[in-house]
Amino acid sequence: MIGVIRLSFRLRAAILLMIIAAVLLLMPVNTVQAADKGFSGVEIRIGGGASKGGLSTPIQIMLLLTVLSVIPAILVSVTSFTRLIIVSHFLRQALGTQTMPPNQVLIGLALFLTYFIMQPVGDRINQQALQPMLDGKITEMQALDQASVPLRQFMLRYTREKDLALFLNIAREPRPRNREDLPMRVVIPSFMISELKTAFQIGFVLYVPFMVIDMVVASILLSLGMMQLPPVMISTPFKILLFVMVDGWNLVIGSLVKSFY
Repeated sequence: MIGVIRLSFRLRAAILLMIIAAVLLLMPVNTVQAADKGFSGVEIRIGGGASKGGLSTPIQIMLLLTVLSVIPAILVSVTSFTRLIIVSHFLRQALGTQTMPPNQVLIGLALFLTYFIMQPVGDRINQQALQPMLDGKITEMQALDQASVPLRQFMLRYTREKDLALFLNIAREPRPRNREDLPMRVVIPSFMISELKTAFQIGFVLYVPFMVIDMVVASILLSLGMMQLPPVMISTPFKILLFVMVDGWNLVIGSLVKSFY
């Protein structure tokens, strides 16, 4: 009986704490400096409502958490990351080095190259959308609309007309007068499949010289009667040597970055 009473008390206490936490989370939180000049901290006041022409603090926090959760999808969908990572994977497969360079190195390289390529677009988004929103000149929805303009221009620069026509026909939308009037739900998938085709084309070009080395080594081993010796064991060092001699990373990465300029 005593054990049941203790369990009931703990259950009630846990429910009470959950209710208090939920109330505190749902209430807007405003942080202002304390009026006392001698106080060096920050005073937290619970209360308040939505700002003029904007969203309340809980809604802003919810939107921020939502954006953070979809950042990987955004990074892959609307930037140059897709082309960079696919070409890097094709290059590793063509060299025959299996897991070298490792995935972490390739992803890190693709991320920093994406930052290098997308920096002009990010600067335009910061000037046209982020800073005016932080200054209170425009609302969050207006900032979102203005931020989509530089991204749309970047994606349309590398999107094929055939891919745009495909998704326009699927969406059953009329053809706009100019490319800037295309909706983002048409531009983003069109850009992605265009980037996939471009990346596969570059990967095929990278495969050809290394495939020639594999064929030559396999023919030499077959003529010598070494049929039990895997050709990959002999061709892989030659492919790595050729790649290093021609400064392959410089050529590949330089060509990839210049393809966006």
